[in-house]
Amino acid sequence: MDNLAFAFADIARLIRKRFDAERPGGLTGAQWRVLGAVVREPGLNQGQLAERLEVEPITVCRMIDRMQQHGLIERRSDPQDRRSRRLFAAPHAEQLLAQLVEPGEQLVARMTRGMDPADHQALSDLIRVVRTNLLDDMLFAPAEMVHG
Repeated sequence: MDNLAFAFADIARLIRKRFDAERPGGLTGAQWRVLGAVVREPGLNQGQLAERLEVEPITVCRMIDRMQQHGLIERRSDPQDRRSRRLFAAPHAEQLLAQLVEPGEQLVARMTRGMDPADHQALSDLIRVVRTNLLDDMLFAPAEMVHG
């Protein structure tokens, strides 16, 4: 595969597919991403969460509804804006997220099978550089470039 962007997209798709097939904790990959974002940034509102996950707000709303019904996410009133609700992980959600550690490590081990430790480290370093460059482009690019 000559195009690096397509290769990254394909790798991301395959990782999601593999992860969803294993479904640790019975959650979908999308639900894991929601839970992870809420644990990392407690107090996000649904709009902010949709932006972080790059999905439509209605999609986030439906996921939050289901996750709230299963006791994973709590909606709390925003003291600054009574129309807004802030999102927080339920008390046992962090324990549930901890269940990702081992399957995640196993997936990375399978993905990097055959690499020596130096190559694995080099790949990790290079991917961090690519991610940083893309984030910098998003921060400093004109709005029309970022939003198409």
